[in-house]
Amino acid sequence: MARVEASEYVLNNPPSDGITNVTFGPNNFLLVSSWDSTTRLYDTTNNNLRVTFDHQDSVLDCSFITATTAIAGGLDGQLKIFDFNTGSDRVIGYHQDAIKTVEWNSEVNLAVTGSWDKLVKLWDPRACDCVHTSEHPDRIYTMGMVDEVMVVGTGGRRVLIWDIRNMKVGAAQRRESALKFMTRCIRCFPNKKGYVLSSCEGRVAVEYFDTNPEAQRKKYAFKCHRMKEEGMETIYPVNAISFHKKYNTFATGGCDRFVNIWDSENKKRLCQLHRLPTSIASLSFNDDGSMLAIASSYTYELGDKEHPADQIYIRHVSDSETRPKTFG
Repeated sequence: MARVEASEYVLNNPPSDGITNVTFGPNNFLLVSSWDSTTRLYDTTNNNLRVTFDHQDSVLDCSFITATTAIAGGLDGQLKIFDFNTGSDRVIGYHQDAIKTVEWNSEVNLAVTGSWDKLVKLWDPRACDCVHTSEHPDRIYTMGMVDEVMVVGTGGRRVLIWDIRNMKVGAAQRRESALKFMTRCIRCFPNKKGYVLSSCEGRVAVEYFDTNPEAQRKKYAFKCHRMKEEGMETIYPVNAISFHKKYNTFATGGCDRFVNIWDSENKKRLCQLHRLPTSIASLSFNDDGSMLAIASSYTYELGDKEHPADQIYIRHVSDSETRPKTFG
């Protein structure tokens, strides 16, 4: 039986296939997308599944708009909007290929999608209208966003930084990932200083937006989510990143089944949580940083094989696990 610590619990009625995203919204409600072709809303306080929305195919990402509305997209190329109060949904628009990443940007009140068709689209959900399209050099794999800043990670290890208020002028910066292998996840620092990028080869890079040489000297990369067993080192993909909004520390989750929490300023690991049953597919801190949602869900890094059932752990995290020693 999987280990469950006193500070955490497992959500009831998890998805029946691979979990692609977990994201906290208002009132500690949790939105979850999955390969089982559903988007689900959980009340984590009372540990119950509030509503399930069905899709035509697997769902790869989801995002809250408000406490009562959300968006999601996936392999069917449809961007859908959901109303939790009425249980209704409708299609806002389409991509020509799978929608890999979905975000809501409150700075411009638009939905943002990134697709394997190499396009990033901005949508007005009220009008069900695409208001802007930007072509990228390769498939979009991940997006990070903070206020007006959007960071897009594509195939070919490319990273494009945009001002979402002024997409028509093109990307503000074009970079190449500091990591040698495929980008898995990008998330922005809440303080808007930069972003963190993870890859499939057990590394994480800390990058800064300021192009001044002095600021760029602060960037670095480090090894993580690696294990030595019988004299051999196994290197695992780093699938997930989530920031603590108050402390600007961040959690990473990998196929080694561990969650680590990092203090980037002091280049230090604050803690490592206990090993979970299978790969960590997604992570999300809630708004005040007191809870961390952890998707324990096999990501098929070793192909099709028997694996533990998908589960979502809700962990009550302490200051000692998330607060940097130099804070305040």
